[in-house]
Amino acid sequence: MALAAAPAWAAAPAWAAGPRVVTMLGDSITAGYGLPAQAALPNQLHLALKKLGVANVVRGAGVSGDTTSGGLARVDFSVQKDTDLAIVALGANDLMQGQDPKRTRANLEAIVKRLQARGIGVILAGIAAPTEIGGGYARDFNAVFPAVAKARGVTLYPNLIAGVARNPALNQADGIHPNAKGAAIIAGRLAPVVAKALAARR
Repeated sequence: MALAAAPAWAAAPAWAAGPRVVTMLGDSITAGYGLPAQAALPNQLHLALKKLGVANVVRGAGVSGDTTSGGLARVDFSVQKDTDLAIVALGANDLMQGQDPKRTRANLEAIVKRLQARGIGVILAGIAAPTEIGGGYARDFNAVFPAVAKARGVTLYPNLIAGVARNPALNQADGIHPNAKGAAIIAGRLAPVVAKALAARR
């Protein structure tokens, strides 16, 4: 398989200089809650990027239960200086706690701004609020992610758990956290977006 990949490397000199470092700043999904490290999202993303011919290191900087406030408090030390691209995947716990979407937006904008000031690329991964929690709140919360992405000029990945949420076969018993199959689906969908963002930074 390594020999078969050689022509792809030759055809893609933008990725030939060495492994690109991706850091996932997030919560329990990024932390791989309930999963062994090899099945958790960071490693699954690493493998999905590898399949696309991208030499990479994916670091999981997820903390279970973390909110955007928590992410803001630790972004400077959780995202190391050699990071090429940070995936900011926070907001689900803000949603579960019913926090003011304005606060969530302010925190996310501050996180992205700090990363950009350090020369680190950013993908903002959103989360979709179910309408059952209240149509008005859901609408305001869902508007946060595109607004931040537009304001800071970063790539938006609209819903991190698209295709996985509410599917019992792809989630753990709690119905919230993806199982290994679910994490693989998330990684497979996210990888092309990450690969494109990395290529644009060469």
